[in-house]
Amino acid sequence: MGGDQGPHVTLTAALMAVNHLPHLHLILCGDSSVIAEHLEKKHFSAHPQISFVHSSQIVEMDDKPAYVIRHKKDSSMRRAIELVKEGKAQACVSAGNTGALFGTAHVLLKTLPGVERPALISALPTHLPNKNVFLLDLGANVFCDSNVLYQFGLMGSVLAEEVDGIDNPRIALLNMGQEDIKGSDTIKQAALQLKENPDINYVGFVEGNDIFTDKADVIVCDGFVGNVALKTCEGVARMVATKLQQNLESSFFRRILSKMLTLPVKKMYKSMNPDQYNGASLIGLRGIVVKSHGNANSHAIFAALMEAVKEVERQVPEKIQHKLEQRLLHRP
Repeated sequence: MGGDQGPHVTLTAALMAVNHLPHLHLILCGDSSVIAEHLEKKHFSAHPQISFVHSSQIVEMDDKPAYVIRHKKDSSMRRAIELVKEGKAQACVSAGNTGALFGTAHVLLKTLPGVERPALISALPTHLPNKNVFLLDLGANVFCDSNVLYQFGLMGSVLAEEVDGIDNPRIALLNMGQEDIKGSDTIKQAALQLKENPDINYVGFVEGNDIFTDKADVIVCDGFVGNVALKTCEGVARMVATKLQQNLESSFFRRILSKMLTLPVKKMYKSMNPDQYNGASLIGLRGIVVKSHGNANSHAIFAALMEAVKEVERQVPEKIQHKLEQRLLHRP
């Protein structure tokens, strides 16, 4: 029921996902009457890989997390997370209210031992082909002290190892400059903590224009900075694509040129399209929760579902828990 565009986007993505993966089973949680209307419009027939769980409440985008946790215990969001807690589902994917998702998942699933707060982490492209960088936190924690940033670096390092197979991933802090004297006391203290842990390959500060340059495998910041950075990057990517299309269609000669450039331009846009990177993992929990953008279309929701499938298949929470417990013993 979450997201800006309503259940029809989620239903379309669900059909795409089960048609793509014959072993996938999806449990869609929401108001059965609303879902039935959308199913009728899409001429949807029963699918053996899709089932439904009715919920009478919906979490609105402006609902406060505390209110949702206390008063919306029959919401589609809570039902989905409860299915993970009860072992009836292996992952939850939601495009709903980020704060409510974070709070509800935190309360129901709990964090891994030694972890103070979960963090939203997602992969972004770099200038190198088939090479991503992980950025966290993307909005779950607006304000973070140095110890929380330190833990984010630790968790991001483990995720990069387990999901992307990166050996000894490079960890950096996002800052207003690369010099050690730049930034707040909080980020300076986090840098010292990361530097002192022998199990973390800390490479220093990076700036916003370094995010896509492959200077690090994992970039750490608080949720306020991370969310602004992510959405700025998405806006720039879409603006570049729009400007390119407008320029190529502005004259007859350029339209001819655009025909010649169709394949390389499509390849470039595909590698930069924010939709394929949709799906931020709420790392640090005792279960898999993937957050989709609220304005996601069906292709973006599909990408979030595929991210959840990948984490289930690679048993990410189980694998990172052991390494987190080991590495947190070395915390400075």
